[in-house]
Amino acid sequence: MGNKLITSENERIKSLFHSLDRLSSSLERLFSARKPTLNGESFYTDEELSKKLKVSRSSLQDYRDQGRIPYIKLAGKILYRASDIEKLLEDNYREKFR
Repeated sequence: MGNKLITSENERIKSLFHSLDRLSSSLERLFSARKPTLNGESFYTDEELSKKLKVSRSSLQDYRDQGRIPYIKLAGKILYRASDIEKLLEDNYREKFR
């Protein structure tokens, strides 16, 4: 068995580099969408939560004013703990009655 020089023109090498490029792109998309956490807790901004719940930001303001939704106000910015929102949604879940 003779020694054969493998170059970048080799189909297996091309396929390997193509797979690495796809993996790299996937990882970049995954990490760019990742939200930072504090002690394992994720937070939503007012804008993010209104989009996620499909309600207006003024509705969120009303919920805060009525004490219906927990929030954190830090330097004028409103934040919502993801775990608080999940609990709120579960607590208000209603089974269908038909």
